[in-house]
Amino acid sequence: MPSKSETSTPPQPTGTFQIHYFATAASYTRKQTESLPAPLPLSKLFGVLEQRYPGIKEKVLVSCGVSLGMEYVDVNEDDDDDDGDATMINPGDEVGIIPPVSSG
Repeated sequence: MPSKSETSTPPQPTGTFQIHYFATAASYTRKQTESLPAPLPLSKLFGVLEQRYPGIKEKVLVSCGVSLGMEYVDVNEDDDDDDGDATMINPGDEVGIIPPVSSG
């Protein structure tokens, strides 16, 4: 019988991070999860997603929260990545694209 680790999600390719899409983000991308090349400056994330999914910035990302690991982060596309202080998405990291939710 396979161990629990053998039946879980397949390992992530080397040099990538995992991105998880929730709610409208998953509907827009037609994916719940995918791997993207890493490292990637956080400030470049929305640009990369816009290239892959034209229109996602305006229709989905403008109102989304973004998590890196287990913490919410601000994506500032105007960050100057040359100052050495830029937040990086590193290989093995997990990013979540989390649209706003309402309660009823």
